Amino acid sequence: MNVPFVDLRAQYRSIRNEVLANIQQVLEKCNFVLGEEVRQFEEEFAAYCGVRFAIGVANGTDAIHLAVRAAGIGPGDECLVPANTFIATALGVSYAGARPVPVDADARTFLMDLAKLEKALTPKTKAVIPVHLYGRIMDMEPLLELARKHNLVVIEDAAQAHGAAIRDRKAGSFGTLACFSFYPGKNLGAYGDAGLVATNDPDLKARVEALRNYGSPQKYHHPIIGFNSRLDTLQAAVLRAKLPHIDAYNAARYESAVKYDRMLEGIGDLVLPQIPARRSHIFHLYVIRTKRRDALQQYLGREEVGTLIHYPKPIHLHGAYEHLGYKEGAFPAAEQLSKEVLSLPMFPEITDEQLGFVAEKIREFFKGR
Repeated sequence: MNVPFVDLRAQYRSIRNEVLANIQQVLEKCNFVLGEEVRQFEEEFAAYCGVRFAIGVANGTDAIHLAVRAAGIGPGDECLVPANTFIATALGVSYAGARPVPVDADARTFLMDLAKLEKALTPKTKAVIPVHLYGRIMDMEPLLELARKHNLVVIEDAAQAHGAAIRDRKAGSFGTLACFSFYPGKNLGAYGDAGLVATNDPDLKARVEALRNYGSPQKYHHPIIGFNSRLDTLQAAVLRAKLPHIDAYNAARYESAVKYDRMLEGIGDLVLPQIPARRSHIFHLYVIRTKRRDALQQYLGREEVGTLIHYPKPIHLHGAYEHLGYKEGAFPAAEQLSKEVLSLPMFPEITDEQLGFVAEKIREFFKGR
């Protein structure tokens, strides 16, 4: 059996007619840049998240960049980011001219360690960017309390958490701004790059709208320097077809995670992800830990089981951030995770047979060594 890490074809086949109908409408109207479907998706996604405004942009990295700029953060300012995250979280800060300051991970949840957050503050800190990593929403109340105490802007990185919720509030509805990616493999994925910024603040909405479109709130009027970062109308059409299915997709992922947990319990030195309440984790990724990660990944690869490592290097150990001055050992929890985490196949259409095959191969690996 071949078990891919993600199977985009399976999802496409199930909604093919809806996707093609929406694309056909765009082609018939030939309104390809900031067309009607962009506005419609923005309104629908804002309503889904429980926020007033959503502004479509070209990708998730641009969403962070433009959100940071819209918040008035730039050179001389600092933004707290998790050490354990995809580099785009930090890059968005850097693109705005500010300095990303890593915060170590909580080894149990893999999320930013709130106990270490306050220690990272300096007089230059202007914002904190929590990442709802792997699909698990952070407990935002203590973070928001800390932000209020220190007058910090909260910019949620919800790129992996479409629809994740805690206490009936969805990811993206807590911060001053929130950023989403619709990269194809996400729980809500486009058929190319796409992103979005969410906010309840009408002034921030207007700023992001201007920044994404050459700094122009209206054509040929450019009061500020802006960028070309607009959500493509065809991608908005695809996302509109998928949005009504997102809760079902998330529920299927959660059920698969529960099955993985049951089948993998007690095998070798595996540390399984916590399974919190339904909806607070929508399992964009199912990530295990083992000290024999590299050997296990190689074994699974030979058995045609797709896996990935999220992420093999913490932010501070990338060459791009050598200038920050952090050395190995600065963020021990994130560094340890980077050596042990392995993401197993996870997508809404994964079958019980595929889940069982993955678990069987992992059991064989540990039994034979």
